[in-house]
Amino acid sequence: MEVKIDFTKSAQDNADELYTKAKRLLAKKAGAAEAIKDLQKKIAAANDKEVSKQAPKILKTAKAEWYEKFHWFFTSSGMLAIGGRDAQQNEMLNSKYFGDSDLFFHADIFGAPVVILKDGAKADNATREEVAQFAACYSSAWKQMLGVVDVYAMRREQVSKSSEKGYLGTGSFLLKGEREWYRGMKLELAMFLDNGRLMAVPSKAFEKMRFEKLQYARITLGDSIKSDAAKRIARILGYDNLDAIMVRLPAGTFSVAAGAATSGSFSTGASPK
Repeated sequence: MEVKIDFTKSAQDNADELYTKAKRLLAKKAGAAEAIKDLQKKIAAANDKEVSKQAPKILKTAKAEWYEKFHWFFTSSGMLAIGGRDAQQNEMLNSKYFGDSDLFFHADIFGAPVVILKDGAKADNATREEVAQFAACYSSAWKQMLGVVDVYAMRREQVSKSSEKGYLGTGSFLLKGEREWYRGMKLELAMFLDNGRLMAVPSKAFEKMRFEKLQYARITLGDSIKSDAAKRIARILGYDNLDAIMVRLPAGTFSVAAGAATSGSFSTGASPK
């Protein structure tokens, strides 16, 4: 390190001048260090903000109700319908949740859920049609791209697990007596959010519901696989839980369109890109 000395000045004056310069340099160094710290804090804060933007939203979900382990919806008249997701759940519905005042619905096709309408004996025909369409939508008819399927309903005393040959296997039931038929049930669902809870209802029920303003997804037969359909529904609804959406969809492929319901109207717009 070179130190310049002014020979016209005394040694004390040179020392004082060097000391003053050293103090100024130390002050600048301290200021630079503080500036660097401040800049580092700003960079860290900006990074945190960017990560926060990119991170997926953490959804606050409502406490799950007992019926949410099944396929389910509430009719336009407020009645609960629940359907089995597999043969074991069909058995559970029959043995545990099928009461004397309930109705049993089943699509007339191999591979269909047991659907129970709670207090269905009291339901009017329009409500029963909604549940019949629900049973149709979650049957194998969707995967087979059938468009429509017939559905029947029966009372508790008409459905049994035993026959003359003994107890029937898992997913099999003995049906006795006349069936109440609902012909040509169209495969069409509407999905929307109700106070943060994801709802999937048959179109017959949705068309009778009343909303101040609602964004919804209209779901019909199509060529989009379930994961792609779920992503489109998520964009329409502004809802990030793809797993929850996929659970509410039937097995098969889909067409998804955006819709807006205002003051009870039911209108369909173009699908988002």
